[in-house]
Amino acid sequence: MNEKRLVVACFGVLVAVALALLAYRFVAPLTVSIFLYYSTRRYHKALKRLHLPSRARAAVVLASLAVPLILLISYAVVLLVVEARHFITQYALLDVAAANVSWFAGIDTLPKLSVHGLYGAYQSGELDPFIAFASDHAAFLTNLVSEFFLDLFVVVIVTYYLLVDGGRLREWLLRFDDDAIVRDYLEATDAELEAVLFGNLLNVIAIALIAIAAFNVYNAVAPAPVEVPYPALAGALTGLASLVPVVGMKLVYLPLAAITAIPVALTGRTSLLVYVAGFLVVAVVVVDTIPDIVLRPILSGENTHVGLLMLAYTLGPVVLGFYGLFFAPILLVVGMTFADTALPRLLGADADGDDALPAAQRRLDDFRA
Repeated sequence: MNEKRLVVACFGVLVAVALALLAYRFVAPLTVSIFLYYSTRRYHKALKRLHLPSRARAAVVLASLAVPLILLISYAVVLLVVEARHFITQYALLDVAAANVSWFAGIDTLPKLSVHGLYGAYQSGELDPFIAFASDHAAFLTNLVSEFFLDLFVVVIVTYYLLVDGGRLREWLLRFDDDAIVRDYLEATDAELEAVLFGNLLNVIAIALIAIAAFNVYNAVAPAPVEVPYPALAGALTGLASLVPVVGMKLVYLPLAAITAIPVALTGRTSLLVYVAGFLVVAVVVVDTIPDIVLRPILSGENTHVGLLMLAYTLGPVVLGFYGLFFAPILLVVGMTFADTALPRLLGADADGDDALPAAQRRLDDFRA
């Protein structure tokens, strides 16, 4: 290697290190972007039937994900605040908190959830404890909000341009082909990632629909005091919770059962708890267990083992934190595809694999008695 090539190589290494450090800083949003890209790529391709350009299709995909998710979360937060206020008022929990927690000592009543009510509470000083808390932790809250919106911006931009220019990136990677090993490995990895992660999205949608139907059927049978509140919202949140490993949908239907059972138990109508137990049976069997047994193997990709995939979803967040939920299955697919596609050829195995006949059977004499 001459001096010019050495200088260029050193410069390339420095640039690669700088990019790697930058990617590590944003590893969480970049991982989520790759996850979303492979989850929605088939949808992006399907929109070609509408004769839309690639950029317009990418915008439609992101809007299709963002708008329902924002509306769902906003609706859930509003309902949670309204129901929490009603529960606190009904059972006089504010008086108990004021008697035992000094921070609530100056709060006698909760303000009405309206612009006029909140402004009146601010004028009367009822919001002073909350304002003081926000002022004392302003730096932390500002940093938390800014980090969230920065990561969200990275996710949107990277996902958008992966959908638009993913083909160009693929062609650039295939330029490093060596005896078709790189091409075969990248194509197999690309196809398996799409199968696994798109199957994940389908699994969320299917579980949400099953949960909505199951909760509505339960409400049709159960008495009004033990009905599931907002069954459509609860079912949609159950589908989203299926992404969370180990606990998964239990994050939704167990609190729902508690919310339904507590008012009944406090009023002494314990006979109605039989319906709550029935709801738990429906949630565990119909919503949680059966879809996990039936749907997950079907939607888990073509070659990736279902058990390993479940371990990846479980252990990823434990080892890497929240983004491990997205990073671990991607890493599993990349590693398993390498072991199945590229590694045997790098170690000198026959490219034909199991379809090839043993060398001894290629001689006619071996077939004679």
